[in-house]
Formats: sequence, C-alpha cells, structure tokens
Amino acid sequence: MDLLSSIGVSASGLHAQALRMRVIAENLANTDSVSRTPGGAPYRRRVATFKAHLDRALGATTVQVASITTDKSDFSRIYQPGNPAADAAGYVQMPNVNGPIEMADMRAAQRSYQANINAIEAARSMTMHTLDLIK
Repeated sequence: MDLLSSIGVSASGLHAQALRMRVIAENLANTDSVSRTPGGAPYRRRVATFKAHLDRALGATTVQVASITTDKSDFSRIYQPGNPAADAAGYVQMPNVNGPIEMADMRAAQRSYQANINAIEAARSMTMHTLDLIK
C-alpha cells in the first residue's frame, strides 16, 4: 500500500469517528430532553453505523457511514405530575440515553480517532525517513 492509500484509509477512519463523536455528543446533550406535549415521546438516542467501502481510486478499503439510526429501546418513565410533559397518570417519558454507555462509546471513538492520527503520522514519518535516505 502506498502513502496516499494509507493516508486515505486513515482519513476515512478519522471522518467516521468524528461523526460518531458528534452523534454521541448530541445524545449526551439531550439526556434530559423530554417531550413538549403531555404524554409525547422524548428524544430518542441515535447510533452511527459504518460499512467497509472499496475505494477504487485509492485501491483500498475505506470506512463509510452506513447510516445514523435511532435506538428502538424503551423509554424510562418517572413520576412528575407537575411536569408539562406528564401524561394523565403523572408520568414523564425520559430519553433512552444512558450517560455511562455514551461516555464509554465516546472514549472508544476518541481512541479510534487517535489510532488513525497515529497511522497518518507513521506514514508521514516513514516518507520523511525515505526522503532523508535519498539525499
């Protein structure tokens, strides 16, 4: 694999992990976002999924965003009869966002992002060493 291909593969990974971190940040920002109407649905957690993509121009397999889907897990309910989003029984549906899970996902995305940066730096360093040998 040549320099441009290796950097292209790592750049696609950087793009994918940056998008993943944005989706996770949005989930964390909406941890307490309830419906504006009584008995309505609150914010639903979103999840980014990826797929391998053969990039013929690079001659390598890169990462592409397959989709950003919503998590279909159930909402939790808390009893808050004074809340404007409460249903007739006084319960408010809360988003299906779990803070510790989101933070663990964020940490994994950060580590993947850093690994891609390290791969680009290694490719750059090898190229620079090769150029120094040619001098």
